[in-house]
Formats: sequence, structure tokens, C-alpha cells
Amino acid sequence: QLQASGGGLVQAGGSLRLSCAASGRSFSSYAVSWFRQAPGKEREFVVYNAWNGNTVYAASVKGRFTVSRDNAKNTVSLQMNSLKPEDTAVYYCAARQAFGTSDSHDYAYWGQGTLVTVSS
Repeated sequence: QLQASGGGLVQAGGSLRLSCAASGRSFSSYAVSWFRQAPGKEREFVVYNAWNGNTVYAASVKGRFTVSRDNAKNTVSLQMNSLKPEDTAVYYCAARQAFGTSDSHDYAYWGQGTLVTVSS
């Protein structure tokens, strides 16, 4: 089970921190990713963080978003800075064993999503 939290309403230029907590399994051998889906759009890749620390960001968020992992607490966090209205979406965390990918179809485990709204 994955539980995403931390979404909310923020003004453009502001920050939010999302968290993804796992229960029933350890993140230590999993790649954990964040995806997002804006209204009327397809789900898109945001970032993945592999078990070995390998991290890849989507170009649209690179330099503004930072992912971090705490295996002891079984959580992965996404610090989002300099938010833009186009970052408005439901954010999902997902996990898969082994290496990370940017394809949502590769992920077996999903959180329920948390809504981020960025006002202009």
C-alpha cells in the first residue's frame, strides 16, 4: 500500500512537499516514482528515484523539484519549489522493484493521488 499526501493550494512561486509512505513493504529495493495528471491530460512522468540512488527528473521540473528517500521511515518525498500554474495536477507515487522507468505502465504499485493546485 502506498499513501501519498501533502497536496494543497499554493500561489505561483510557492512550495509544497509531497510524501509517499509505504506500508506492508520496504522501499529499500524499489524504485519510487512520481507521476502527475492534469485535468483533461494524460498521466505524465515527473521523477523516479531508484533503490541505488539513481534519479531522473522530467525536463519540466528539473531544477525545481527534488526527490528524497528515507528507507528507515519507508517514505519518499518530493520537494516542489518555484511552482507554476502548469504544475497543477493530481500527483501519484508509484513503486516497482529494480530500476526506475518513466513509463507508468511499468509500475505495479500506486498511491491514491494528492491534488496540487497552483494559482496564478
